[in-house]
Amino acid sequence: MGNRTATMRAVRLHAFGGPDVLVHEEVPRPSPAPGEVLVRVHAAGINPPDLYARTGFTRIPAELRPAWTPPLVLGSDVSGVVAELGEGVTDWQPGDEVFGLIRFPGQGSGYAEYVTAPADHLAAKPASLDHTEAAAVPMAGLTAYQFLIGGRAPLPGGTALVNGAAGGVGHFAVQLARIAGAERVIGVASGRHEAFLRGLGVDRFVDYTRTPAAEAVPDAADLLVDTVGGPDAHRLLPAVRRGGLVLPVYLGDYHRERAAGLGVTIPERMQQVRSSGADLTELAALLDSGRVRVHLDGVHPLAEAAAAHRRAELGHLQGKLVLRVHP
Repeated sequence: MGNRTATMRAVRLHAFGGPDVLVHEEVPRPSPAPGEVLVRVHAAGINPPDLYARTGFTRIPAELRPAWTPPLVLGSDVSGVVAELGEGVTDWQPGDEVFGLIRFPGQGSGYAEYVTAPADHLAAKPASLDHTEAAAVPMAGLTAYQFLIGGRAPLPGGTALVNGAAGGVGHFAVQLARIAGAERVIGVASGRHEAFLRGLGVDRFVDYTRTPAAEAVPDAADLLVDTVGGPDAHRLLPAVRRGGLVLPVYLGDYHRERAAGLGVTIPERMQQVRSSGADLTELAALLDSGRVRVHLDGVHPLAEAAAAHRRAELGHLQGKLVLRVHP
């Protein structure tokens, strides 16, 4: 095997820092271990944990930070084609089109032309999506799916409120809340996202730049899916009914004692999305049926990953950002 086949192009960081630490370079091509497949990546999704990792997890409390050391290839969301099988893999064949959330919450290494993945972290790519669309689904889609379909959401007949409704997790959550049985879905985002969210089926739109959600829809939600978190997360509590549930996607200050006084439940441990080819197969069926749609905010070539991270840091995304790896 010559050098040409033993290496690949990838985006790697050699030190933690801003977007410019992401370098497009030649790196060794991995080989699948037993139980793994090698995927030729066509597209890779960008997620907030990629940004956290790039900066050395400084946004995460020290006791929760993974012990990752450079050099690192970031990225957990991929869509591509099976190139090689590791020992013992029988579920896939070379040439199969697959997508997946790889090794999360561990290191996925998806910003590359090839990546290895545990066979059970992958699902067949939805036939109705191209690779760039499919790569936008895994982490955000599985977060919403595992919270709302496979989790603890008490929704039948109730009202779901999604804060940060236009973003990656949010735009899936407003759709999956309906599938989970919500009678009414309220989406909170900035005003430019209203038409987008109404197109996804929200019954009521709240522009938080004009009116705080807790004032616009007081005591309205049986379930709050908060994709924003942060130090001001507690300001949403008055929007939740007594007996309601808050599902935080990111770390936030929810003033737990106050929440308890209001009769609002917040899980002691924040639920975290996990890799699951089985869950992703269920989500793929919903995508192929048209009941769930994915939206791309933008697509960047792999070599321009730094520019994609700069866009991600500006926030206010409508859907997801994706890196195109193979044309």
